[in-house]
Amino acid sequence: QLQLVESGGGLVQPGGSLRLSCAASGFSLGDYAIGWFRQAPGKEREGVSCIGTRGISLNYANSVKGRFTISRDNAKNTVYLQMNSLKPEDTAIYYCATVGVFRHCTPGDYRGQGTQVTVSS
Repeated sequence: QLQLVESGGGLVQPGGSLRLSCAASGFSLGDYAIGWFRQAPGKEREGVSCIGTRGISLNYANSVKGRFTISRDNAKNTVYLQMNSLKPEDTAIYYCATVGVFRHCTPGDYRGQGTQVTVSS
């Protein structure tokens, strides 16, 4: 059974950091481009960042450039999202998914359940 599981979310103060992990089971993560996406109440889904199969091609939303870093460890079947200088507007449910269209960083067929990130003082 193909599964993606996110972890690492939580409550953090503005300016703080979190590291999200996306672990895959039932398939080799290295065969897929993977993205992080977020959904906040009342807002449209946003493609935060996408990473190619070898970790060379990267794609970031303008809203997170310079603050977030995506990476992957195919040997551990895991993709990460390091989030620094967090802002209240980063509050959302973050989920990882296989990538649909890499250029636009859109989600594909498989996604996890998500992890809540709340940035608040």
